[in-house]
Amino acid sequence: MTHDPRSAERAPGHRPATPPARQSGVNVVVRRYAMDPVPRLDLDAVARRASLHPEAVRRFVALGLIDATRGADGRLWFDRSAPSALARIQRLRAGLHLNYASLGLVLDLLDRISELEDALRRSNAGARSDESWI
Repeated sequence: MTHDPRSAERAPGHRPATPPARQSGVNVVVRRYAMDPVPRLDLDAVARRASLHPEAVRRFVALGLIDATRGADGRLWFDRSAPSALARIQRLRAGLHLNYASLGLVLDLLDRISELEDALRRSNAGARSDESWI
């Protein structure tokens, strides 16, 4: 069973952050749960969402193909975008028949291409806005 970092806030006997409101003689309870400032997923959740064995996800982390942080308890924590990044890795590996070392290079090149395309779009958008006043 995976541990939800916010489960302590929903524990039985936990008082809601806001008091119950009276509305037409009925108690209405509004609960506000503090959200994790950086939403993240644990290893099991990422593996399940990516349809991979957790050991395969650990291997991708060890190879530097996907980023993870290690908690104080030693558990791996991932950004919410990790399952889509893992799907991208799987598509590249299956479609191009690449080994893991090659995957790292291809991922770096694809990221660089995306950065360059974004910079080009920004510069073109800036050039268009400059021309509009002429």
